[in-house]
Amino acid sequence: MILFENVTKRFGSLEAVKNLNLKIEKGELFGFLGPNGAGKTTTIKMLVGLINLTSGRIS
Repeated sequence: MILFENVTKRFGSLEAVKNLNLKIEKGELFGFLGPNGAGKTTTIKMLVGLINLTSGRIS
């Protein structure tokens, strides 16, 4: 299971991801869809540890 709890990422004054809460169960298929600048890539980078969270927790 992957669990995002109140995850926020800021770049200066820009909030790229704000208070994300998401639970993905083992075996679930999940995709990210959204317009440019919605935070999809930032979310994946936080998940794999390429960038640090501003606040919240991923487990």
